[in-house]
Amino acid sequence: MGKVIRRSRMQRSRTGKRLELTARDLDIFRLLSCYRYLSAPTIHAFVGGVSRKRFTERLGDLYHEGYLDRPQRQWEMADCRHRPVVYELDAGARRVIAEHAIVPEPRTWLGIHAQRQFSHAVLICEVLASIEIGAQNTPGLRWISWSEILGKLPDTTATSATPYALPGPAGPLIPDALFGLEYDMATKKTYRFFALEVDRATMPVSRTNPYQSSLLKKLETYRARLCESAYRSHWGLPNLLVLTVTTSESRVGFVVEKLAPMPQFLFKCFDEKDGWSMSQQFWTTPWLRAGHPPLHIGAS
Repeated sequence: MGKVIRRSRMQRSRTGKRLELTARDLDIFRLLSCYRYLSAPTIHAFVGGVSRKRFTERLGDLYHEGYLDRPQRQWEMADCRHRPVVYELDAGARRVIAEHAIVPEPRTWLGIHAQRQFSHAVLICEVLASIEIGAQNTPGLRWISWSEILGKLPDTTATSATPYALPGPAGPLIPDALFGLEYDMATKKTYRFFALEVDRATMPVSRTNPYQSSLLKKLETYRARLCESAYRSHWGLPNLLVLTVTTSESRVGFVVEKLAPMPQFLFKCFDEKDGWSMSQQFWTTPWLRAGHPPLHIGAS
């Protein structure tokens, strides 16, 4: 019996064999055209497959044969060997997408620019994906992506170079992502829309200098935009809730204490030691609110 040679996670090793692409492969390419980055467990949660091991091996084949890429930035993490592998599209998949006339439906605006903050970008995608998977698996709920919102913007916003930026006197406010949920009730449909902020504690939670950036200052800017209903005039949305994902309970506690109660602000912690895959913690448990009961965003 021949010796099995393990291929490197970090370096591509082509075999030269021709892969017969499957319908599920196309689903993977379509998914990664919507999300700039996703981890292997999250991709599996979307497209399915009985065997997680065989699915991981298939992702490896698609990587080594040039369809998918494993961004090099992930190998800079100290515990990279213990984290699920993160994937993005490579030239082979882009060629297939063009040949099949697959139209991407972007979840974020991450694909527009090169990503200097790689870990931040991956976490945005993983949090959004967790919520979308939860919505897909919940009867009576429909995910509303950024691309769908983009198609229904007011004319003045739609023609802007940065339609995702909420203008204001102190400068534009750019969420990490924007999405919605449609709740199909027995007698009518209701909607909630969400701006996502992912805070990896790379900026101070507050500063004594009001001209310097901080998490609290950004949330105060959101407060001003919410009070002005700027989301109505600029994005044409009926409402807006701000989801803030951060690194520790103490950070959340400080912000909740300093930020005057407002039901539109929701908070949740995460631990990056859990790896890229966020499981379903952003969907299965309620979000904390300052001065108001916690809110489960999956419940109408």
